[in-house]
Amino acid sequence: MSYIGRFAPSPSGPLHLGSAVTAIASYADARAQGGSWLVRMEDLDTPRVVHGAAELIQQQLQLLGMHWDREILFQSGRLSVYQQVFDTLLSLNLVYPCSCTRREISDSVLRLQGQPGDNERPYPGTCRQGLQKGRQALSWRLRVPEGVVSFKDRWLGDQKQNVAQAVGDFVLRRADGVWAYQLAVVVDDAASAVTHIVRGEDLLSSTARQQQLAQMLGYTSPVVMHVPLVLDAAGLKLSKQNAAAPLDLSHPLEVLQQSWQTLGFDRLPVSNVENFWQLAPRVWGQRHSRANLHGIK
Repeated sequence: MSYIGRFAPSPSGPLHLGSAVTAIASYADARAQGGSWLVRMEDLDTPRVVHGAAELIQQQLQLLGMHWDREILFQSGRLSVYQQVFDTLLSLNLVYPCSCTRREISDSVLRLQGQPGDNERPYPGTCRQGLQKGRQALSWRLRVPEGVVSFKDRWLGDQKQNVAQAVGDFVLRRADGVWAYQLAVVVDDAASAVTHIVRGEDLLSSTARQQQLAQMLGYTSPVVMHVPLVLDAAGLKLSKQNAAAPLDLSHPLEVLQQSWQTLGFDRLPVSNVENFWQLAPRVWGQRHSRANLHGIK
């Protein structure tokens, strides 16, 4: 199987150190295995898309010496594809309309569990058998089957989750009409024949439901690796929502070295970006103990 990896940023602003670490890990893994590396712009959430951010991200990647192997895919140009997949699921009675608001779901979790819902707020199945009388559909959910989804993460080791219990029937089309991330990412990875995903650890909790959806659609799920997050001084994940500072690319090699060290490697003895990428994939592909990469199992 030929290796095909991808980096999928949201063009809601420029790359910061956290997204650079993910991009560099993804690129190093692809090049270490002689594979292809793709870029996909996840621009479905139109209210958050910043004009010119997609072009800026491309420039940042190029300054860091990372070059994609196919034309960049924009999710905003694939709405009809998501609709076709959704229609297939609908014809199989695998999706259903839901009238519940986030507050109602949170209140339901509080009543059932006796404590506030966490970030997941597992859906209690209120609309599974039909909309409540007098209510209109706000979103559409997948009928999640019972059972534990198990997979091996290349960084974190063996993982498992009972999606039906931990998440419940999850949204495929949001209340604002936007296709949900969980649907789009599964469909796009399959369409691009992605075999390996390297991304941040914050997306680990999405993996089981994505693999479950992929199985329902007859897709082969990519091999996954979730790398550590970069945290700020307060212990929060660096993100655009938390106003993380854009990369300072006046010295791109230093950004590469800092990201490389964040991944657990020693600084590379190189003097420019080109030499960095000549050496980094070889170090990445070494035995983990020799590479000094922390956390790999």
